[in-house]
Amino acid sequence: MHNDLITTLAAARKAHQMTQAQLAESAGLSRMTVQRTEGGELDPRYSTLAEMARVLGMDIIAVPSSLRPSLQAFIQSGGKFLGQPEGVDAPPSVVDGLRR
Repeated sequence: MHNDLITTLAAARKAHQMTQAQLAESAGLSRMTVQRTEGGELDPRYSTLAEMARVLGMDIIAVPSSLRPSLQAFIQSGGKFLGQPEGVDAPPSVVDGLRR
């Protein structure tokens, strides 16, 4: 799980076209901390990861392991997956409600 989070943070940093040094400065960390965290050489504190995430416009949330597949499916579907069996009436999608 830790590696997934670090990989996600590194990908988000790259998507924001930020260097490790820029992320470090914005998060109040050393460039070496960011570099070693992304490289897997450092087991960072939660506060370090949370600050990196904050700078990247992200939040870290705890999700029960049993719900992770459903949450991933929900995110990948753009919020339209509700998980009800076929034929069950479901409320409008959260995404559809935001479009109004």
